[in-house]
Amino acid sequence: MTAIKHALQRDIFTPNDERLLSIVNVCKAGKKKKNCFLCATVTTERPVQVKMVKVKKSDKGDFYKRQIAWLLRDLAVVDAKDAIKENPEFDLHFEKIYKWVASSTAEKNAFISCIWKLNQRYLRKKIDFVNVSSQLLEESVPSGENQSVTGGDEEVVDVYQELNAREEQDIEIMMEGCECAISNAEAFAERLSRELQVLDGANIQSIMASEKQVNILMKLLDEALKEVDQIELKLSSYEEMLQSVKEQMDQISESNHLIHLSNTNNVKLLSEIEFLVNHMDLAKGHIKALQEGDLASSRGIEACTNAADALLQCMNVALRPGHDMLLAVKQQQQRFSDLREQFARRLASHLNNVFVQQGHDQSSTLAQHSVELALPNHHPFHRDLLRYAKLMEWLKSTDYGKYEGLTKNYMDYLSRLYEREIKDFFEVAKIKMTGTTKESKKFATLPRKESAVKQETESLHGSSGKLTGSTSSLNKLSVQSSGNRRSQSSSLLDMGNMSASDLDVADRTKFDKIFEQVLSELEPLCLAEQDFISKFFKLQQHQSMPGTMTEAEDLDGGPFSRQHNAGVKDMIRQMMIKIFRCIEPELNNLIALGDKSDSFNSLYMLVKMSHHVWTAQNVDPASFLSTTLGNVLVTVKRNFDKCISNQIRQMEEVKISKKSKVGILPFVAEFEEFAGLAESIFKNAERRGDLDKAYTKLIRGVFHFFEGVEARVAQGIREEEVSYQLAFNKQELRKVIKEYPGKEVKKGLDNLYKKVDKHLCEEENLLQVVWHSMQDEFIRQYKHFEGLIARCYPGSGVTMEFTIQDILDYCSSIAQSH
Repeated sequence: MTAIKHALQRDIFTPNDERLLSIVNVCKAGKKKKNCFLCATVTTERPVQVKMVKVKKSDKGDFYKRQIAWLLRDLAVVDAKDAIKENPEFDLHFEKIYKWVASSTAEKNAFISCIWKLNQRYLRKKIDFVNVSSQLLEESVPSGENQSVTGGDEEVVDVYQELNAREEQDIEIMMEGCECAISNAEAFAERLSRELQVLDGANIQSIMASEKQVNILMKLLDEALKEVDQIELKLSSYEEMLQSVKEQMDQISESNHLIHLSNTNNVKLLSEIEFLVNHMDLAKGHIKALQEGDLASSRGIEACTNAADALLQCMNVALRPGHDMLLAVKQQQQRFSDLREQFARRLASHLNNVFVQQGHDQSSTLAQHSVELALPNHHPFHRDLLRYAKLMEWLKSTDYGKYEGLTKNYMDYLSRLYEREIKDFFEVAKIKMTGTTKESKKFATLPRKESAVKQETESLHGSSGKLTGSTSSLNKLSVQSSGNRRSQSSSLLDMGNMSASDLDVADRTKFDKIFEQVLSELEPLCLAEQDFISKFFKLQQHQSMPGTMTEAEDLDGGPFSRQHNAGVKDMIRQMMIKIFRCIEPELNNLIALGDKSDSFNSLYMLVKMSHHVWTAQNVDPASFLSTTLGNVLVTVKRNFDKCISNQIRQMEEVKISKKSKVGILPFVAEFEEFAGLAESIFKNAERRGDLDKAYTKLIRGVFHFFEGVEARVAQGIREEEVSYQLAFNKQELRKVIKEYPGKEVKKGLDNLYKKVDKHLCEEENLLQVVWHSMQDEFIRQYKHFEGLIARCYPGSGVTMEFTIQDILDYCSSIAQSH
């Protein structure tokens, strides 16, 4: 038990500044035997606290652990069960009764005795000891000396003490006086014993001689003992008084602790209440604004916006753990939810009415735009609606269903409004392209339902707005109004007449201006509506701030940011497609009308449309405007290619009359005039490459006969068999040769020199260098054609009507004449 006591003191009580006084090995009565230890301890620091601690071995059995502790002042009764017979059972009455069985009666008695001593010394309130032997308690009463609390229960430890210097010197002197001290220990011990007896006898005789002094000394000792007893009684009374003060101080300390704990709890409770009141209390003014606020006036909209923001803050407050279980919080949250639903429903209804009303108001202004080729301005409508932008953002974050419903209704109302405006706008554009001033004024003055022009133009398109293949009444109107104008299709064969016709030039200039005005009106309309949609429906993209980087932005441009921006762009584009669904068909109708009236209009349209597409793509390549104009540009480019193909086909199918004089084919000279027209249209244009490709195709069409011969050889026909082809026989060769006499060749070279001289500067003899190079190229082609005639028409005797020397003479004389 001593080893266990030492281990418990070392491992459990010493770290807690406690001293173990007594220990008993016990188990609970009436249950399966599970041994533990009850320990009586006192703290080493003052004020002293006396405890009873239950210690139990761990499940693995390798160390002890503290299980439960009781304050000794909470112990009311100690019941030893039997004061006469030996019985290991005993009960301890705390708040509940604990029944124990000690491993032995001796351990139980020693433990109870220790408890009685601790009670007598440290506790003012006395514990009741029931069925405890009085002899056991009497043996534990202190005798008046300053004994320890545990008395005889504490172990006596023999302490070894070394000899001091004087004691060592005396022993050495004594051993030197005896010769056998070292050699014969027994003789030395016997000598010492005899000397000790002599000294004892002398002491007895001395004591007996001083009996009187001894009696006096004993009397003094008795008196001293009485004084000690009196002092002990006073000390005991003082100790009891101090013990009472200690208990009172303990109670005061415990009471102060409870007061401090109560104050702390009150402060925390007040903090929680202030948090809920400050963050979940909506002002009466905000509630009134949400329920009755005027959504038509600027002041009312501002008040509703502030109230909606305050409501959202109250609903999104981050509650602390346990707040959501409070009834008041649940009721407030339900109240906020009802307010949100009520205001969201009222806001959605009001905005729907605004959409409808604005649509009717806008329709009433369409008549004033019918005379001029201009689209109505929606800026006032956008300005009025942008006042609700913050409320739309609130609705988007709180009730996405109603936000989506408003978005759909806006697209439905605005798509019908824009469809009426755009169709009327394109009808005016068609009339201005094909009609006269009288018809335009007539259309402007007559009501829409009674407009004769509209009735004429309705035959051009059905419900989808596409042109029909048949000749329309609008074309008849244009023919009647323009008199004897040229046919609707143009070609290089009538370019000579075109250059002489001021009417054709005026018509094309007018078409170019009208087409440019149409695109110029559509572009700001689409951009303004797209900008409004982005702001009103809160579809802005993420924008990075210089020098900042946040995780929410996914490192500014990371996968999250790109995915969000792509989704926003797609949503805006889909809304624009639904709102402006009629723009692309109407543009295609207008393009078809312009192409049908004059195929050369495709040149103007390609340049204008390309420029607007390039401008739109610089702003936003994925925008609705860029995509729509890009789709229409494909149609324009297709018409341009078709126009060039038609010219080439007409050149290939041209037939020269036998009565016509010998000379250059008509379309060869007319190609020059076509190039002049194209150059004026494509000057500084982005689609210059398309014109250059068209030049290549047209020039290939201008070259006739010899290229056809080369094509047949390239197809695999032997050169000597080409003359057996009907289109390339010797007679056709002679016809071609006659068409290029020396006089016409010189005339063509002279015109070519003039063009070169017009475009080159006079410095550094650049004209002479270019002219020399052109002369060499012309001679090279001459030799190529001569060789082709020799290989494909051997023995025919057909040669050019001019020689290389003639070419040199022509070039020299032309250079000298200029």
